Amino acid sequence: MHASRNLQLYSIIFLFLSTFAAAWPWPRWLPELDSLIVRQDSGNSTTVASTTSGAKETAKTSKSFVPTPTKTLVSAGVTTTMYATEAPSTTAGSNANKTTVADHTSYDPRLPAGGVEMLTPAAISGQQYFKIGDYVTFGWNYTSLEATPTAVNVMATCTQNQQLYTIAANVTVANETNAVTWDTGAYQQTAVTDPLLTDIYTLIIYDAASSISAEAQAGYLAVQDTYTFGMYVPQAYTPLADFICATCSGALGPLERQALGMMFGMCVLTVLSFGWFVNGLGVIW
Repeated sequence: MHASRNLQLYSIIFLFLSTFAAAWPWPRWLPELDSLIVRQDSGNSTTVASTTSGAKETAKTSKSFVPTPTKTLVSAGVTTTMYATEAPSTTAGSNANKTTVADHTSYDPRLPAGGVEMLTPAAISGQQYFKIGDYVTFGWNYTSLEATPTAVNVMATCTQNQQLYTIAANVTVANETNAVTWDTGAYQQTAVTDPLLTDIYTLIIYDAASSISAEAQAGYLAVQDTYTFGMYVPQAYTPLADFICATCSGALGPLERQALGMMFGMCVLTVLSFGWFVNGLGVIW
């Protein structure tokens, strides 16, 4: 009971002192209140925020720009999509933006990609071979084209050395048919590191404005690499009198010798058996 009274007394005294201290003015002999509490400098935070925002904007504009469609027009089943080819550029002290726009026509994806149909050499059954040193002409016409290319590149590749040979570059497309002539003799005379070999070749035709590995698009010429042909190096002429057949021989072969031996053995066996039969039975007397 006594302890409880002492606790109440101490509480009353503590409350009185707290109220007195709160109402009492700040003593002059203590340091100034402003020197103990650091105020926030709003000017520095504004500068830092502005600097951070500018850095983010610079990083955003410095990233590689990916073209995005800006406008799509549909007319007579053909869709024309407008693509932005240059990112907007902002110059200090100017708010002007510069954007370059190019047209790319997209066709119905259900349409096939453009191709070629070989006319020369004429389509025949089996592989066709050409002698290295002759003129070789390739002719074709275009099929399923909605957008005709301005020019095409004609190449040939060899399966043995994976070499790519240029037959003609930037061949202008004037109509539905095209033809190029390859002087293999002139090429072989100047080819030192990559001569033509006796092997199978693949003819490659593709849009000169595109690439040899471009993906096919509806209405546009796809890379054509289905026609194959053979080429061979001719042997030097040898007179008939001097000709020697490496696989020919005047001697009898093993099979021929076995056949003759079997025939001779059968003849001897027949004569002996017939003589024994005649003499044994007394057919001849």
